[in-house]
Amino acid sequence: MGWIGDQIESIRSIQVRQLLTQAISLGMIVTSALIIWKGLMCVTGSESPVVVVLSGSMEPGFKRGDILFLHMSKDPIRAGEIVVFNIDGREIPIVHRVIKVHERQETGEVDVLTKGDNNYGDDRLLYAQGQLWLQRHHIMGRAVGFLPYVGWVTIIMTEKPIIKYLLIGALGLLVITSKE
Repeated sequence: MGWIGDQIESIRSIQVRQLLTQAISLGMIVTSALIIWKGLMCVTGSESPVVVVLSGSMEPGFKRGDILFLHMSKDPIRAGEIVVFNIDGREIPIVHRVIKVHERQETGEVDVLTKGDNNYGDDRLLYAQGQLWLQRHHIMGRAVGFLPYVGWVTIIMTEKPIIKYLLIGALGLLVITSKE
C-alpha cells in the first residue's frame, strides 16, 4: 500500500479524543507564539520587533536574508543609526541608515532623511509623493542586533508559495498522524 496509504489509514483510525488533544496542543503552540510576539512588542516598544532584510540596499552591513532585532526608545534619532520605517501607502518596511536629522525649531520635532548604504542617492524618491523627510510616526524601530541569513526561510516562502503550502501541509499531516 505504501507510505501514503499507511498515512491515510492512520488518519482514519484516529480517535476523537486523540484528535481533540492534538487540536488543543496545536492551539497552545499558536497561542504561545502570539503571546511571545506581543510580549516582544511591549518590551521593545516596536510594532514589529523582528524584521527580515529583503533587498541588498544595506550591503555590506546587512545582507538580504538577515534578521534584524528592533527597539524603539524615546531617545532622539541620530544620524548614522539604522532604522526600519514604513512609507504611507506601502506595506513592506524599509531598512536604511539615517543620513540627516532636521529639528524644527518651533515644535522641537525631529525629521530624518535616510539612505541605503548600497544606494547612490537618498530615499526621497521612495517616500510618498511630496514628502521630503520621515517623521517619528514613520519609524518602526532602530536596529539593535541581527542574525545573518536566518531570514532566507521567510524570503523563500514568500517568493515561492508552493514551498510554504507544502511545509504547512507536511506539518499538518505530522500533527494529525502523531500517536502521542
